[in-house]
Amino acid sequence: MVTKPRRKRVSPAAGKTGKSERLRFIPLGGVGEIGKNMYALEYGDDIIVIDSGLMFPDQELPGIDFIVPDVSYLEANREKVLGILLTHGHEDHTGGLPFVLQRLNVPIYGTRLTLGLVGNKLREDLPLLEPRMNEVKAGDVIETGPFKVRFIAVSHSIPDGVALSIETPLGRVVHTGDFKLDSTPIDGRITDYGAFAEEGDKGVLLLLSDSTNAERKGFTPSERLIGGTLDHLYRNYRTRRLIISSFASNVHRIQQVVDGAARFNRKVVFLGRSMVRNVELAKNLGYLRVDEKMILPVEDIGKAPENQLVVMTTGSQGEPFSGLVMMSRGEHRQIALGERDAVFLLASVIPGNEKLVNNTINRLFSIGCEVVYESDKLTHVSGHASSEELKIMLNLVRPQYFVPIHGEYRHLAHHSQLAQDVGIPSRNIFIMTNGEVLTFQKGARPHTRERVQAGAVVIDGNAVGEIKGQVMKERLELAEGGIIVVFMALGPGGEPLAPVAVESRGFFAQDEDSDVLNEIRSASEKVLKEFSSAAGRGIDIEALVKGIKSRVREVVRRRNASYAVVLPLISVAGGRGSKNWFDF
Repeated sequence: MVTKPRRKRVSPAAGKTGKSERLRFIPLGGVGEIGKNMYALEYGDDIIVIDSGLMFPDQELPGIDFIVPDVSYLEANREKVLGILLTHGHEDHTGGLPFVLQRLNVPIYGTRLTLGLVGNKLREDLPLLEPRMNEVKAGDVIETGPFKVRFIAVSHSIPDGVALSIETPLGRVVHTGDFKLDSTPIDGRITDYGAFAEEGDKGVLLLLSDSTNAERKGFTPSERLIGGTLDHLYRNYRTRRLIISSFASNVHRIQQVVDGAARFNRKVVFLGRSMVRNVELAKNLGYLRVDEKMILPVEDIGKAPENQLVVMTTGSQGEPFSGLVMMSRGEHRQIALGERDAVFLLASVIPGNEKLVNNTINRLFSIGCEVVYESDKLTHVSGHASSEELKIMLNLVRPQYFVPIHGEYRHLAHHSQLAQDVGIPSRNIFIMTNGEVLTFQKGARPHTRERVQAGAVVIDGNAVGEIKGQVMKERLELAEGGIIVVFMALGPGGEPLAPVAVESRGFFAQDEDSDVLNEIRSASEKVLKEFSSAAGRGIDIEALVKGIKSRVREVVRRRNASYAVVLPLISVAGGRGSKNWFDF
């Protein structure tokens, strides 16, 4: 598949300064963190974007659904953006598309399964959008603007992953995508060593490589080893109903569960919206092979003996409304768990989800289930390359310059050391931060002296905000100390029309001998009296609000050592109605 190159645009100013001959690599997400992967490659007046992912929040972002990259730089240069190249279908590489495509409806390039997963998500989140999706496969080459892109097969924990070799006027850039060197993958599609070696023989200016497992020694085990674990589980729990939880996107693992069920004469029930949707898509596209006679609809679950059932569901990360979590709480409409059930968590815990997962496991034990989750029983295999595989990739590609990507800072630092171990000089390795710009120009050494706006945007339902914005600051303050609200109703001259009222939420009054709320009320009344006597004809409401906040905080900290939020709410009645003042 080849698209025609777009006509080159060079402004007179750019021609004089030579800026049109600069190649710039700009990470907008995915370095110094796990998730929200997004990288821009810019040459002259053209930009291509690699991936558009999301990241899930930790406990410091209460109420937030997920986090996506800040694409302000791309929006400011929207006429330059040629398209988004997707390496695979995981959410940390595609989940930001509904946010991005509302602002930049540019062409998307991806493999068949990747575009299928993206299409499902876009139809749900942006039903009115008509995305311009272009299907590619490993081995294809496309040309867009000054970029010539070759798609290279890689093995990962989801089928149809690709790496990218991008030829530019200043040199070749290779982006590995998420990969591992699995010699016995479930689908038989191995990482294309030969293609990477070919690109290395042509000469590679810059390598961008997955750093997730840079700290791990040796090689990542093959996904096929999970089949042995499953066989062991099927044999040891012949008399029980089996509940298996895994990532809904891990089609390879779903295939192994189905294959094991067939060998042991069990029916399979799929639960969870994303699990059911992904299974149906993978079946329709030919990525999942399953006999339809083996699949049992959830509404018919009572028609088969329990020891002949396998229930595959979401919830391996303790997601509050997932199938497994609802079962553990006894709130699932079709399935009630008990002593006859054995539960297997076939996934590693994403950092930050440990508490959710542990709570789920504890509830499962408390209702009598046997739960298998320990890592020593090989219930999960990573989809990312370990240190020896990363060194093999470096030796295949032999880049002049190297940037480790896709990892927290320690992963990037370890990957940098691996690159030095195979002979890449430290001066040619750049550990970058989001928004930093790596610039290549003929006759000059690459540098990172520039920055563009980058960072994180939080998504809460349909609302969009900044992590460092006022709303998030307020949420954290409320979560940490609770809130105290002081209500005052005043006449036009500042005279009280009703007694001062105080309410609190999430605030502990620890001193039982003293009514803290009464003391707060008394302090607020004193502030009002002070302002009333000094005002004469009226009250400066803003000054009154600040005075109440200051005096109440003194009381609270003296009595409680608490940092509760104080919210004065003042209503002033007048001849033409009333006005309200409050200050968070």
